[in-house]
Amino acid sequence: MDEVEVAEQRLPQPGTEGAKGTISPPAPTPAPGERSARAGRAPTSFVYALGRVEPRFPSLAVEKEIAQATGRTQTEGMTDRQSLRSVLADGGNRYIARQLCWVFTIEGLETYVLTPRDPADLDLLIESVRPEPSALDVDVVIGVRGPVVSADRCNGLMVPVVAFDQLYSFDRDELINEIPRPKGAPAEKFRATAAELLDRVIQLADNSGATDEHRALNYLAVRYPAIYARAAEAHAEGASLTAVEVRPSRLSGTRRIEDVVFSYTNRRTDVVEKYFVRVDVSEEFPFLVTKLSPYYER
Repeated sequence: MDEVEVAEQRLPQPGTEGAKGTISPPAPTPAPGERSARAGRAPTSFVYALGRVEPRFPSLAVEKEIAQATGRTQTEGMTDRQSLRSVLADGGNRYIARQLCWVFTIEGLETYVLTPRDPADLDLLIESVRPEPSALDVDVVIGVRGPVVSADRCNGLMVPVVAFDQLYSFDRDELINEIPRPKGAPAEKFRATAAELLDRVIQLADNSGATDEHRALNYLAVRYPAIYARAAEAHAEGASLTAVEVRPSRLSGTRRIEDVVFSYTNRRTDVVEKYFVRVDVSEEFPFLVTKLSPYYER
């Protein structure tokens, strides 16, 4: 891949606002840059995860209530998913949306239960219910991980609660179409390269978006187009992406900075070239410290 100077990219995101969730959010975030626990208080655990949001009925009563609401709504000709989205989007049914259990799955595994830190962000959860779901759907959640949800909240599901501050919903093709394509790169080949790289990031083992390493990598996958441009150039040069490593940076001090290293191996000569980018993950929202550049072992 080549070194491409590209600014950070914002994801397509829904622009609506809604009502209050029912799960109590974790305690407020400590001061920026605070890494260890204060006396008697556990350290804050930030989450930056890629997966999918799924609404679940927490009880039979809630399921019956939404069935009655569906009977009062014009849903002729709609699929079950379309009718659910239509019912939840109705302002008069917000009380139902607040009762649902919003589960965040990663690679099909139930990983978190989501609740908005701002009551207005209930709409972001509703927007994540696609009328026509696809295997390419991706949701990005950014927030703070709290305690395990109570056993009676989601039909016995025991996973941590994440109080989110930001939730993006899009599909993979939408993201790839938004990535600036390097000059001279064929559109179809670039799309294939970008799709492969995004899939590899999402499918990394145990990537729950809760460690510094995974938060840095997930941030780059959805906010830094240069890694896709570099992958496309590597493919054009006959090289393959053979490794992605995340290491604590030597620049780390009062800030937590991670070096994300991408290794490309030439398919003919087996020569390895490495490029890296530094990401600051000290706080809830990661940000770029240095742009993509050649990496040399020391």
